[in-house]
Amino acid sequence: MATSTVPAAAEPQAPETERQETPVMVRQLRWEATGVVSVLLARPDGGQLPAWQPGAHVDLLLPNGIVRQYSLCGSPDDLSGYRLAVRRQPASRGGSEYVHSFLRPGQPLRIRGPRNHFRFEPADSYLFIAGGIGITPILPMVRQAAAAGARWSLVYGGRSASAMAFRTELAPHRDAVRLYPGDESGRIPLTALLERTRPDSAVYACGPEPLLDAVTDAAAHLPQGTVRMERFRPRTRESTCNTDVQVVCARSGRTVDVPAERSVLDALADAGLPVAGSCREGVCGTCETRVLEGVPDHRDDILSEDDREKGDRMYLCVSRARTPRLVLDV
Repeated sequence: MATSTVPAAAEPQAPETERQETPVMVRQLRWEATGVVSVLLARPDGGQLPAWQPGAHVDLLLPNGIVRQYSLCGSPDDLSGYRLAVRRQPASRGGSEYVHSFLRPGQPLRIRGPRNHFRFEPADSYLFIAGGIGITPILPMVRQAAAAGARWSLVYGGRSASAMAFRTELAPHRDAVRLYPGDESGRIPLTALLERTRPDSAVYACGPEPLLDAVTDAAAHLPQGTVRMERFRPRTRESTCNTDVQVVCARSGRTVDVPAERSVLDALADAGLPVAGSCREGVCGTCETRVLEGVPDHRDDILSEDDREKGDRMYLCVSRARTPRLVLDV
């Protein structure tokens, strides 16, 4: 196959645009695998939804007050609807349980976004690694890579074949896709796989924490920036000692003293300067804010090392400051 690359991704939207709420309705619910349903959302007036690129997700604002982030796994070329896929997690905080038990076609909902912190970038070749419901952001990337004629391969693991969603959609890609049902073939051989990965390849991985930790270890020899990941949960971090920080809100003309025991996000809300937030764990990106002065102490699981070096934005729910004062675009 001739080498080709995917088109460059569109420029990211401004955080204000990403925080806008859009009314939608449930057009369709469909069983995709054991414990997994897909949800097709459309505008009630039949209009088009905002454009998105592979890797994007939306905030789903459920009627029970819960807000959860779900990757878009349909086609970016079809803006008549957004497709999400949700795995039922009985031990979850209620989002997936509500979707499976109570969501029905015709039901009105609201979404925020789309937002993309797992952007699909042009490369000579790709290795996609998916575990369980982590296939959802990977699926549109696979389609785009295949449509562009790029070199790519996907390894996809799950507890069992019956629990692995979208296998039928992946079947036409034949040898480019390797499935690893855990009860039949065991775990994905990440070490051997990543040892053979070319340094100029892009590796995209999404799935449970043990899988992503194993990818990180097996890819340690590859150049920085080769591996891009999306996490559903924050990494376990060593506890840190917070200090007070003064936050100057440039747009509002206010200064807020953030005590050590409060997050910047909560302290701004306490002062009547609320910034939209959702996960409060540094994984969804809802509270992204521009930094105008000062040095952030990044504690999120979104920014790349290059982005951290720039220091021009931060996630207020978890990150703090390395300087006594920050000036934010709030």
